[in-house]
Amino acid sequence: MGMSMGTSPDGDLAGFVRGASPGPKLRERLADAVPEEFFTYPGDLTARDHQALTYARLRRAGLAAPPGSELLEDPPALCALLERAAIADPALFHTMMLHYTLALGPIIRFGTGRDGARAARESLESMDSFGALLMTEVGRSNSHLSPRTTAVHDPATGGFVLRTPDVQAAKFPTSTAHPSVPKTACVYATLVHGGEERGVFVFAVPVRGPDGAAPPGVRIVPAPETTGLQVDYAAVLLEDLHVPHEAWLSDGARIDPDGSFHDPAGSPAARLTRSMGIAPAVWRAVISASAAITRASAGMLLAHSAGRSTLGRLAPRRPLTDYRNQQEAVLGALASAYALTAVASHVKARHTSADAPAGGPRTAWAPWSAVDRDLALLKAAATVAAQETVSMCRVHSGAPGFAAVERLNAYRGLTHAYMNAGGDNELILYDTARAMADLDRYTPPEAVPGPPDDGDLDSPRVWLFLAREAERRMRDRLAERVGDAAGAGADPFTAWNDNLMLAARTATACADRLTLEICDDAARSGPPALGPVLRLHALNWMDRRAAALLDEGVVPPGWLEEVHAARRRTCDELAPRAAELAAAFELPPVVTAPTAFLTGG
Repeated sequence: MGMSMGTSPDGDLAGFVRGASPGPKLRERLADAVPEEFFTYPGDLTARDHQALTYARLRRAGLAAPPGSELLEDPPALCALLERAAIADPALFHTMMLHYTLALGPIIRFGTGRDGARAARESLESMDSFGALLMTEVGRSNSHLSPRTTAVHDPATGGFVLRTPDVQAAKFPTSTAHPSVPKTACVYATLVHGGEERGVFVFAVPVRGPDGAAPPGVRIVPAPETTGLQVDYAAVLLEDLHVPHEAWLSDGARIDPDGSFHDPAGSPAARLTRSMGIAPAVWRAVISASAAITRASAGMLLAHSAGRSTLGRLAPRRPLTDYRNQQEAVLGALASAYALTAVASHVKARHTSADAPAGGPRTAWAPWSAVDRDLALLKAAATVAAQETVSMCRVHSGAPGFAAVERLNAYRGLTHAYMNAGGDNELILYDTARAMADLDRYTPPEAVPGPPDDGDLDSPRVWLFLAREAERRMRDRLAERVGDAAGAGADPFTAWNDNLMLAARTATACADRLTLEICDDAARSGPPALGPVLRLHALNWMDRRAAALLDEGVVPPGWLEEVHAARRRTCDELAPRAAELAAAFELPPVVTAPTAFLTGG
């Protein structure tokens, strides 16, 4: 198996991985913003020392990169910076993503340009303060739908009083625990005016000053240390915190001198969707980071496997990659990385209106599908795919993958975190399935005779037929079961609660079909070398979804053996090119050296 890491990258493949934008000069600037020294930490750091260094690096990166407002206007550039950060250090990615998309982003999008919002924006753009998010509350699920933290208008001052009613409404998780790091938070709170709840709005609030001290009215309770994603987690309680009118990121809403309230959103429900409209930037970042760490993990597994011999009695001194299980793991990881890279390229080119969507699908579990259903769904799919691939790479790297370097464990922690963060994956699946069942701004795949091309598993037309047919049949069955339950007198909760497993499978089938369509487009427009590696991704998809495809009657018994045979043929075709496929990722050498500690590297 051609696995020497010294092979020069294929220019076309490397170009596909980089994407059309940003250009070479900007790419170089972004790489300089996250230099190779950021890819490791010194030994003997306490947890707080580790976090302080992360923030110091974030400041350096922010000052070296283009201004935050420019990055937010250029999704490919922002994603390129965040991808580099994710490969270097998931904690750096997380704090950087919060800073740009969930703190600076809402201030720019919803702010009015008045002095308070301007001061918060300038502190973040200058990296004098770091962005944090105060959205979810610790005591209730789906808390973002109706935060118990309130912002009560104070007619005497024109400002607001932010209040956490009890510890169950404490904002958590937040990245605010470090006692010496200045923080500016975007706080999601229910605006109360005239005794009425007016919807969920965002407030820009300094929660730690220049010296890290919390102001009166802000109580920060550090959470226990964790190694999953090493950030300074804390719960935050707002205890009658008075903020000026300018802290309100009103997004066009206003309170007139006579006390009357006006909101262009039209209703509290529509206001919630508008306030959550910052999510697409987050989803693009998470999808891009998922692709980046999958590429890094695949490169690490290849580096571990290349040239490694085995001493098993079946075939002593046989190369490790002669064994099908290891060969298919290495090539499968590369295939997953290329597929996720195709998805990332797709979403970076996708434009979401700066205005809150008008007429997105109704949602029952979370507001995310109403903001951008497909982008939220692709975020859920990308994090699952990355988690599965990173975990496989760690296992197939043996002891070095677990103990010789923290990188694979850190990548796995990042993917696990974002299966819940940035919109919980299961809630996204449920709302997607609800829209599918109700045909709410959703059109099922058309029923066509098939499979085409005599069922040739090398044909993309066959993969797409299988994905579309499975999605259509699942949707029809889900709609029938929910409809029958409702017809028998079941309330909506009972009708859906009894079908959540089918709902998740149905939405997953939709995500699978979207991903395969994106991969098909990439294979058609990309370099010829991309076709076989994305074919392997499709064959692995068939293997993973075989139970559902068989259960839906899309494929006959015995079909899985054909999939395995086609996968073996594709792996034989790709094995001599493994190094070329990995070299196109252009990973820093520090990433692919899991045992560098032995040589002091």
